Amino acid sequence: MAPKRISRRRFLGDGALAVGAAGLAAREAMAAEPKMPPKSQILSFDERMEYRRCGKTDQWVSAISLGGHWKRIPYRGDDFQKNRTETVAQCLDSGINYIDACCRAEVLAYTKAVKALGRRKQMYMGFSHCGNEPRNRKFRTKKALLGTLDGLMKEAGLDYVDIWRPTCHEPGGMHTFNTSREIAAAGEAAVKQGKVRFFGISSHDRRWHEMMIREFPILSVVLFPYTARSKEKPKDSIFQTVRDKDIGVFGIKPFASNSIFKSRTSAPDDTHRAADDKSARMALRYILCNDAITAPIPGLIFPHHVDNCLKAIEERRKEDIAVRPAILDDAEFAQMADGMFNDLPPDYQWLKNWEWV
Repeated sequence: MAPKRISRRRFLGDGALAVGAAGLAAREAMAAEPKMPPKSQILSFDERMEYRRCGKTDQWVSAISLGGHWKRIPYRGDDFQKNRTETVAQCLDSGINYIDACCRAEVLAYTKAVKALGRRKQMYMGFSHCGNEPRNRKFRTKKALLGTLDGLMKEAGLDYVDIWRPTCHEPGGMHTFNTSREIAAAGEAAVKQGKVRFFGISSHDRRWHEMMIREFPILSVVLFPYTARSKEKPKDSIFQTVRDKDIGVFGIKPFASNSIFKSRTSAPDDTHRAADDKSARMALRYILCNDAITAPIPGLIFPHHVDNCLKAIEERRKEDIAVRPAILDDAEFAQMADGMFNDLPPDYQWLKNWEWV
């Protein structure tokens, strides 16, 4: 991703710059940024969406993308798949061009959705089989990991994977350095064989992420938590390493296991829908203030959640593309973020460790 802040011009397109010293400084800053390619070269481009360069992959990804989890979906069977297909269609029609699938069920559901729509080549797909990857001691060798990749690709009918990002132990430091080398070797082999375009990892351990980025150039992408309470550390932040090594970052848990919401159903007719939609927009706007993050990847349950993402981008354009983004001074946002940590479920208290990143 870009080593400097994303400029207003790159976000909004060609526009008038302020005259004088401020305008000159802005033009100089823009000259050092990677140039956005023609719109025709960006998958599923839509003027309403923002796009960011995903590090050294050099792919331009929608600044809000689709996370694989579906904790609040009230459907089963055919109705479930219908919901996933409708939501993916709405994503594609709204300029969202990346899906991150973390486990076997997610890979199968989303692969089926994009194929049913006939739009596989319009969507980047992140790929993981968390149960058969390094979290499981049986899958900590190059051979075992490549077997996992091949097996699920075959089951899903995939000819290639855009981003293979194995789900690794939390904390990642529980992996030995030999395990880390096996993970990287599997990624190198998969890319060399043409099965995988780009390789990355997902973990909840900052120090392990930093070590992997420094030691293994095959890594192009990392996934780690970033919530409405997360902040970049003034010193020794992982984002220093990310920027130095030009690594794409997808922020997981943007809604902190849904603890920012008043409703647990997320249904379109829920009485809390307006308040919950606003909380989602505030969280996404806040996360996007960090230009080192390629995209947060929320689990979007209904098509109207996709519309809400576009509204978040619209609000960001109006209020946050400035020296001091408005969301940072919003009292309602601050109250929501504080309440989020207070409402974390017991098994997600660890997210508090990601307040300073």
